[in-house]
Amino acid sequence: MIVIADSSCLIGLSKIGRLDVLRQLFGNVLIPPAVFDEVVIKGRGRPGASEVRQAEWILTTPVNNRLAVEMSHLYLGIGESEAIALAAEHHADFLLRDDWKARQVALALQLPVIGTVAILQKAYEKGIINDIRAEIDALRQAGFRYDLTI
Repeated sequence: MIVIADSSCLIGLSKIGRLDVLRQLFGNVLIPPAVFDEVVIKGRGRPGASEVRQAEWILTTPVNNRLAVEMSHLYLGIGESEAIALAAEHHADFLLRDDWKARQVALALQLPVIGTVAILQKAYEKGIINDIRAEIDALRQAGFRYDLTI
């Protein structure tokens, strides 16, 4: 299974101590260099920085189609643009992201997108977590913004 993650899912799950849910659900997770930079380098000292740096199952993977990145970067952040391009290049089974605008671009490209709440739902369905409401409440209390309708 090929799974590409954007910053929001990594940070959100790290905030509630559930980053490992990704490994349990998907095995290895690929991130583009801009997402690594955003979470680990620029996010030093913040939730997700040390967790992502130490997770051997999160693999930083270069994006080959720089033109696609530059074109989508006109409308999206660089991490979002690289994550979409990487997902397209690798024919990802899932692209993990929460941002509405970036989700719309990914969906227009027919990329399968799921967000942090859907990840927690999958983990609940597989018995990885026991109380989905508690996890969603923890996200909200950590200041994570989400929309249950997407």
